[in-house]
Amino acid sequence: MPLQSFELHLDISSEISAVDILEQNCSLSKSQIKAVMHKGAVWLTQGKKTTRLRRAKKQLKPNQTLHMYYSEQALSDDFVKPTLIEDCGDYSIWNKPSGMMSQGSKWGDHSTIARYAEVVLSPQRAAFIVHRLDRATQGVILVAHTKSAVRALTQLFEQREIVKKYQAVVSGELKEVMEFTADIEGRRAYTKAQSIRYNPNSNMSLLDIEIGSGRKHQIRRHLSGAGLAIVGDRLYGETPQDSSINLQLCAYHLHYTCPISHDEKIIEITPQLLISGE
Repeated sequence: MPLQSFELHLDISSEISAVDILEQNCSLSKSQIKAVMHKGAVWLTQGKKTTRLRRAKKQLKPNQTLHMYYSEQALSDDFVKPTLIEDCGDYSIWNKPSGMMSQGSKWGDHSTIARYAEVVLSPQRAAFIVHRLDRATQGVILVAHTKSAVRALTQLFEQREIVKKYQAVVSGELKEVMEFTADIEGRRAYTKAQSIRYNPNSNMSLLDIEIGSGRKHQIRRHLSGAGLAIVGDRLYGETPQDSSINLQLCAYHLHYTCPISHDEKIIEITPQLLISGE
């Protein structure tokens, strides 16, 4: 049976609660609607501003528009959970699994690292993304919980005061250290890669990678352009014969001075890739 998916866009003509008007216009029960709202798939437009609406009893007024984006697949609770590495109060450090988004879409945000952190941490706090990892990329990610932490951490990234290292499994052999400087979408980008191990049987290499910028799909594009596509990269590489293979890219290392505590932070995890560094 195909998964259900639909959209609602309701212009409000009289005062009514959000849950009541949604119940009147779809086949979902009130409890189901509340769950959808909690998962971030309901939006309210007031004038030129559209924001998520999670309060089921919110009283709506004329000239507002309510939106619901319902997708059983997007709202599923069947997703791999991230692992908390450290709760630093003003921000937290997580190991994001492959397949988890950094931020949500109009179809919901409950399965994103930002919303997950917001709901799970104790005490509960707002959550703001400081930097992003591609949905398919696993690894270390910082989530801010105050506006001041957002500004301080963002500044570290912008001023390149955070050392970011990745490991990737690629098709082919890298025989020497390579530096990539090709622009990404008209912006300067720098990637440095060196080999850790090469497996001649599979013709795959495990690479250690350091980047000096954070452009969209930077590592994937630079490596693919050099004939070293990351295994499992369905966008820039060949489609793997085994569809269960995720993108073999992990952000495994961050090194920086915490702008709040001023302590040196070295965060490192063990990548879960097809080739290990041992």
